[in-house]
Amino acid sequence: MEIKDMRAFYAIVEEGNISHAAQRLDIAQPALSRQMKRLEAGLGVQLFERGSRRIRLTEAGRVMYARVEHILGMVDGTVREITEIGSGMAGSVRLGTITTSGAMLVPELLTEFHRRYPQVTFQIWEAEGARILELLDNRVIEIGITRTQVDNQAYESIVLPNEPLVVIMNKEQEIGEDAHEVRLADLEEQPLLVPLRWQSGFIANCRKLGFEPQIICVSDSIVQDLLLAKMGMGMAILPVSSKTLLTDGNLIYKKLVEPEMSTHTVVAWLRNRSLSTSGEHLVRLFRELFLGDRGSN
Repeated sequence: MEIKDMRAFYAIVEEGNISHAAQRLDIAQPALSRQMKRLEAGLGVQLFERGSRRIRLTEAGRVMYARVEHILGMVDGTVREITEIGSGMAGSVRLGTITTSGAMLVPELLTEFHRRYPQVTFQIWEAEGARILELLDNRVIEIGITRTQVDNQAYESIVLPNEPLVVIMNKEQEIGEDAHEVRLADLEEQPLLVPLRWQSGFIANCRKLGFEPQIICVSDSIVQDLLLAKMGMGMAILPVSSKTLLTDGNLIYKKLVEPEMSTHTVVAWLRNRSLSTSGEHLVRLFRELFLGDRGSN
């Protein structure tokens, strides 16, 4: 199996159908279909389920997809490492981020980075924390932003300062006597929208106060949580940095207290693998913007 076959197979799976994959690869759709049939014949297995409008993989296809993602990540990573040796003024940075951190940190970070290095392009993956680390391990990305604790023996990392959780609510559903804080006990019997990563800790704290929280939605999408809160469906438990996304005057936020709950963001990369020059510049900018470390430039 050649690299071009791997890239064709990977494109089909990522795009969801052969037509879009053919456009992405800039080849004719019939030629791509024939290439996949030759690949299946050469391997002696069926990779795709037939008769479905959207591409579905067989068990063999799923195994191949995982291996191809790893192989292409290593191949592309090696090529980039070789070609980007030098000033780092050009090239590409492959960045993976979870939704919440990505929405708050990445726009500011990339805007400033682009101002300094306008020839550098970006490739961004968005996924949950475990998937971000998997992409790092497979070298599909070189820097990951997550709220997951990382193994210091496997990864280099920067831990950003803790940020408190807040309750974001529609003004018409405002609770709590204080204008800036709301006690956890005040959330009893209130409909709640809780991100998956804080669900267990949040429930544990509620039970310590003697009540079972009324969680009506568990979501890892900060945008969905804000939209649902705006519609009055419930109150969203999110990091305080989420306030930067509050463009609707009907939404307000209050710090969650008694007890306070907090979270932190981790920026990680593989310990035994050198970053590209552009990647090193991005890590330095992380330190400068979010830790105030200007001496690393």
